[in-house]
Amino acid sequence: MGCSLSGLNSLYDAVNGGGDVWINENRFRIVRQLGEGGFAFVYLVKEIVADASSGGGLAKKVKDPAHLSADGTYAMKKILIQNKEQLELVREEIRVSSLFNHPNLLPLLDHAIISVKDGQEGGWKHEAFLLFPVHLDGTLLDNSTSMKAKKETFSTTDVLHIFRQLCDGLKHMHSLDPPYAHNDVKPGNVLLTRRKGQPPLAILMDFGSARPSRKQIRSRQEALQLQEWTSEHCSAPFRAPELWDCPSHADIDERTDIWSLGCTLYAIMYGVSPFEYALGESGGSLQLAIVNAQVKWPNAGPKASSYPEALHQFVTWMLQPQPAVRPSIDAIIIHVDKLIAKFTK
Repeated sequence: MGCSLSGLNSLYDAVNGGGDVWINENRFRIVRQLGEGGFAFVYLVKEIVADASSGGGLAKKVKDPAHLSADGTYAMKKILIQNKEQLELVREEIRVSSLFNHPNLLPLLDHAIISVKDGQEGGWKHEAFLLFPVHLDGTLLDNSTSMKAKKETFSTTDVLHIFRQLCDGLKHMHSLDPPYAHNDVKPGNVLLTRRKGQPPLAILMDFGSARPSRKQIRSRQEALQLQEWTSEHCSAPFRAPELWDCPSHADIDERTDIWSLGCTLYAIMYGVSPFEYALGESGGSLQLAIVNAQVKWPNAGPKASSYPEALHQFVTWMLQPQPAVRPSIDAIIIHVDKLIAKFTK
């Protein structure tokens, strides 16, 4: 899927004073802002269809009808692109997102990159508009934060089923040819939708850091380049040891995601990465805690005994500092299915 460059900025500015946005031939009204970060803003938008009975609009473009909203609402990510490097990163995110088609991976429904006149410098900049299905229950991080405030936790059943869905999404990415790693699996990149009488729906999102997973490192320069890239694209508390301190001769593969998955399972239970404690310790080092896999388990309060020891052992199995002995996504799925059979009713 290529990026479309067009003069849509005139339409964007003209219609309702910026209240409406055109993404290619489809028009959307901004309802409210959902979030922001860096140079990106996320809005709740509603499709404006001139003649709904004709089956036009987004319905003509989206391949899977299951991704269409019943009430016409979607999430739109607007990215303010500052330079050519950012433009290439956005184009790569769009290209990579188009590779995936799985119910536990957030689909990109449409996109446009437009030229915008820079009022201050008189030149031209770009803005990107990416359209996704909307999940108003927020991220796993949002849910964990609100639950912690109410002294609530996920049940063992919900923990395992949320985790199982993330495994399904990652298996799809790891099974491509070539395999892709997400590179930033964490609670903030997992969308949850609460469902009555069943565990939440979990969807992995944000493929801005996703890249082919297998890399041969054969020099110190290549190792340092990888470390520099991951320091910008992989969240530190969930980053695998080999990405913190990469040897000059190493074979990197998709098991970097398995480490992040283990950290995320811990976070589903306890609300944080298993290594974030190091940030709050005097003289503590997040990198040392991760490289040495120094996991701290809650040993006081109601959380200490709320989950089976088998879940702790499962996390430890994934958090092996040596990637060669870390399990694959297929082995993880076999094991989580056994735990689901044992601990859920």
